[in-house]
Amino acid sequence: MKKINNYKHAVTSKYQKSQIILISIVTGLLAGLVSNAYRYLLSKAETFSFEMYSYFRVHPKLIPVLLVILLAMGFITALLVKYIPFINGSGIPQVKGIISGNIEHNWLRTISGKFAGGILAIAAGLSLGREGPSIQLGASIAEGIADKFARTRFEKKVLIASGAGAGLSAAFNAPLAGALFTLEEIYKYFSPLVCISAMAAAVAGDYTAGLLFGTKPIFQFGAISQIPLTHYWYILLLGLFLGALGVFYNKSLLFTQNIFKKYFQFMGSFKIMIPFAFAGLLGIYYPFALGGGHVLLEKIDIRTGIAALLVAFMIKLLFSIISFGSGAPGGIFFPFLIIGSLAGAIAGKIFIQIGLPSDCFYTIVILSMCGFFSAIVRAPFTGIILLSEMTGSFTTLLPLTMISIISYFTADLLRGEPIYDSLLRILIHNTDCDVLTEDNSRKVTFEVVIHHGSYAEGKQVKELDLPDNCLLIAVNRDNREFIPKGNTLLTPGDLLVLLTDVDEEPLVRQHLFSLMEVPEV
Repeated sequence: MKKINNYKHAVTSKYQKSQIILISIVTGLLAGLVSNAYRYLLSKAETFSFEMYSYFRVHPKLIPVLLVILLAMGFITALLVKYIPFINGSGIPQVKGIISGNIEHNWLRTISGKFAGGILAIAAGLSLGREGPSIQLGASIAEGIADKFARTRFEKKVLIASGAGAGLSAAFNAPLAGALFTLEEIYKYFSPLVCISAMAAAVAGDYTAGLLFGTKPIFQFGAISQIPLTHYWYILLLGLFLGALGVFYNKSLLFTQNIFKKYFQFMGSFKIMIPFAFAGLLGIYYPFALGGGHVLLEKIDIRTGIAALLVAFMIKLLFSIISFGSGAPGGIFFPFLIIGSLAGAIAGKIFIQIGLPSDCFYTIVILSMCGFFSAIVRAPFTGIILLSEMTGSFTTLLPLTMISIISYFTADLLRGEPIYDSLLRILIHNTDCDVLTEDNSRKVTFEVVIHHGSYAEGKQVKELDLPDNCLLIAVNRDNREFIPKGNTLLTPGDLLVLLTDVDEEPLVRQHLFSLMEVPEV
């Protein structure tokens, strides 16, 4: 379906919100079905992985056969990444790049390649998750639907973002987190249309997950005790630690990617075979570190010694950054939640020895997952709701909020960058120019919100430093849309609708955000 984001369409018709919402529901259902199919196949692949390594541990003379099998799996995965390059990694930076207008791809090839590559990686035991690929799969399904039913490029991006949220919702049985992630990380600003579409898609995606996998929370910790208010200083210490650890994790991940690129460039995409070989070593000597981390999470117990937890933490951390740094198709989302839980288990054991009630052990583990997520992704609202939904408990909202703020603030003070923004920047830098579309005859609309304290607050339209190829066509204020004049005064909360060339959108959007958002200090 031809997209008609042009001036005439933008000023003569309003968005048919009900139609977009209905399409979002259909998108969420289909994205949920595809993501759940991926989730089911990955669970079978992970089961196969543990059974395979168990067999070879019993038959050590056949270990050379295991190595051949793993290298063959790595070779096939590398071929997939070579010919379908946008399936490498988690998929979240790719989705952000599509939304921002920096990247175009073949959505059908991406789906098929992500399925095959992700299953092979998990079957081999790589420390990767399903959530990033589920987001990419949901977004790709949404892109296919949008090609048929979206009337404008703006509507297409709304549907893609909604499909991404549905993918996360289906992966973790977390509809609120799926919708929040769409706004906080994928779309990066609040829009009523994006919000309601994302929520509709996320609920639909979660519905399919409930039908196929049940409605039980992902994490089963039993009773979760409240931390006494007089002991909240433990949360302060934990938040500071997790903020610093999150910065270290992000830098280590990017450093590992750079090592692979610098020293294994001669291997091309076949450097992916390296973590497959590592998986074989761990599968024989420390199988708990394999896969996303479900098995390792089950081993976290208050009776486990600190030394054992520390060994598990170090091995899982190292294997996760090697697995992802190689470019293998798979996410970091679930593995770093497991790493955060191990860090929390270590901290919880120490805190209990110096005065924290022992029944708060699992509460500290949950808080650590949330704080680590907030420090790495910089999406604190998503982290708070995600851990609440994944544990089935909303009684920890206050400490979850507190640790999210502390870890976020700590990571910010240490000048750590959000991991997916860093990965997107690297992806764009490495993307061939011919992947991006250059066509001045095609137009696209997009929206920005004026923030309190931004440059645009209190300015007249004629005072804005708008690029020559950008036209402000509408202002939405208090749910009323009007065409602005040169002397129209802009106020915080105004939603500006702008028109520009398709190939110029990324640069124009970046420039406008610098005017509408509060500058960092």
